Amino acid sequence: MYKLMIETGFSAAHQLRGYKGKCENLHGHNWRVQVFVTSETLNEIDLVIDFHELKQITNEIVSTLDHKMINSVFPFTEKNPSSENIAKWIFDVLKEKLKEKQNNLKVSTVTVWESSTASASYYE
Repeated sequence: MYKLMIETGFSAAHQLRGYKGKCENLHGHNWRVQVFVTSETLNEIDLVIDFHELKQITNEIVSTLDHKMINSVFPFTEKNPSSENIAKWIFDVLKEKLKEKQNNLKVSTVTVWESSTASASYYE
């Protein structure tokens, strides 16, 4: 089994609905996003996927949130824009986009860091 990781990031603001504390107020983060993908096989040039291509696809997804108020971006108009929900959303969108690439390529884990000491991960 092969496992690859790329890292990217975005800057955005959010408010946690129903949170009793400072995070209920509007605040922002310089978010870090780590994406892990796995594959049992390599492609015709002996790669799982080109790192640049994986980062480009991930950047397309996170660009939807970059320099935005996350609460105003669907599905976070309805779901709380917590690190947990952001990690799952990136996972789900990336999973759909990678289905078109090759059948053996799977999203393993998405980790979203809202600070250097706090992160949330989603995996299936």
